[in-house]
Amino acid sequence: MFIILRLLIGCLLISNIHLSHINNKNPIVTTSLGKVKGAILTTLLGKPIYSFRGIRYAKPPVDELRFKPPVPVEKWSDVYDATKDGPLCPQPVGINEVVSEDCLILNVYTTKLPQGENNPKRPVIVHLHPGGFYAGTSSSRWRGPDYLLDQHIVLVTLNYRLGSLGFVSTGDELAPGNNGLKDQVIALRWVRDNIAPFGGDPNLVTVFGYSAGSASMHFHMVSPMSRGLFHRAITMSSSALGKYPIRSHQFDLAQKQARLLNCPDDTSANIINCLKTKSAEEIGNSLPGFAEFRFDPILIWVPVVEPDFGQERFLTKSAVESVLKGDFVKVPVMGGISEFEFSGPAFGVIGNTTLLKQMDEDFERVAPIAFIYERNTENSKHISRELRKFYLGDRPLDNSSLTGLTKLYADAITGFNVNRGIKLIARKNDKPVYYYCFTFRGRYSHFYLPGTQTPYGPVHHDELFYLFYISPLASRFNVTSPEYAMVKKLTTLFSNFAYTGNPIPESNEALDNVNWIPFSNQNKEYLDIGQKLAMKSNLYEDRYAKWDELFPVPTVSQ
Repeated sequence: MFIILRLLIGCLLISNIHLSHINNKNPIVTTSLGKVKGAILTTLLGKPIYSFRGIRYAKPPVDELRFKPPVPVEKWSDVYDATKDGPLCPQPVGINEVVSEDCLILNVYTTKLPQGENNPKRPVIVHLHPGGFYAGTSSSRWRGPDYLLDQHIVLVTLNYRLGSLGFVSTGDELAPGNNGLKDQVIALRWVRDNIAPFGGDPNLVTVFGYSAGSASMHFHMVSPMSRGLFHRAITMSSSALGKYPIRSHQFDLAQKQARLLNCPDDTSANIINCLKTKSAEEIGNSLPGFAEFRFDPILIWVPVVEPDFGQERFLTKSAVESVLKGDFVKVPVMGGISEFEFSGPAFGVIGNTTLLKQMDEDFERVAPIAFIYERNTENSKHISRELRKFYLGDRPLDNSSLTGLTKLYADAITGFNVNRGIKLIARKNDKPVYYYCFTFRGRYSHFYLPGTQTPYGPVHHDELFYLFYISPLASRFNVTSPEYAMVKKLTTLFSNFAYTGNPIPESNEALDNVNWIPFSNQNKEYLDIGQKLAMKSNLYEDRYAKWDELFPVPTVSQ
């Protein structure tokens, strides 16, 4: 009887979804948790955006909840003020950013709210931000909805815990790990349960991750905690299915974090209890202490396969093993890279005589740190020697090594891992997998040639300029901007994919009448997203073949 009563109450709530109030400044939406007051922004084309920012989806992970799995937020009685951005999760930041451990918030943007029973039920795109699992934000300063909301979608951006606060893992019950990914799960459950009052369809959710967010997306595809929470996947410029080693704990990193903050490092209990006495700012600002060469390794804290202590486990086995066994959510996938990806660090090495000398003379030690693979083994030494020979030749490193080093960084950090992920998913997925390379050169970039304002080329993160208004780094585009055509193309591809699972479901002159052929391990086709869209094949296969040789696909029992 209780279950029947719950179902009846649920049906009544759904039938009464409505926009409580709209005025020129503050729309109010009624969710299952309470009323939310938003603000109004505008799209590139001048349409009003109903913006709800800083909505708490989990209890503040402070005090005794620090290093614990997220706890869903409880209902509220007052009208929730969601008119401005919430804080960033703790990380080293500039002076203009607000940081707080109470950072588990999300933002909802829509241009169409339900009126009575008239619910537009638009597809929902949820964005998981980049930042190596130790930085990044969902703030509208960095993820402005101005471009995507000219499409008929609902956009959700969210924060998740970062660095030690999100990913500390001691291998025991005190800190099994993956809390940052569990935050994402709680946010996705919030979307499932609450997106309808914002005009979104909870049964048509696309999760779009970039870099660390893209790796997160692969983890969600295999996690038992994420089943049923999404229906499409967009994985841009990273992968959980490449060469990165995955462990069952990172106790050594917990020890290092303890030492950086003058805590004992002998036992899990002493480490965790002492770290709980430190401020979130101290923990976030200690990040540079993890660097071993330049700013490397670019990945520090990463997800782990959790030992079973009776908790709800996010990962029960490695993502690679799960995908090879076909044990993942079969949904349409769109993923790829930028043309030059992670090339920028090469300039930092070549331009610094100390770093260049260190890499040249101690390559077998430095390479695994910079390019992220196993260390201090005979195999790692072999890998280092082979990579040096392939990319840099059998000679000392100098200024002429720049081109080879840019390719090595690009392939090691992102390119090969994305390629491997696309291939593995395509093996077992019964839904299409769409592969791309972004080659469009705009006025703005995340890396400019040293001493100039000339973009090196499309590098890591550069696609995001055409999906979001990133106000600290670029002017706001308009219809006369040279970038507008690319904004229209990318946002249309995303919207089409969110609606249909196919980024180009029919011939479209605005998309250059291209037929985007899904990737297969036989044809290896991809879409070149440049000034014109064009189908090509064998993206950097000559280079990735070397990585396939050095990092063969593991054998798993089916």
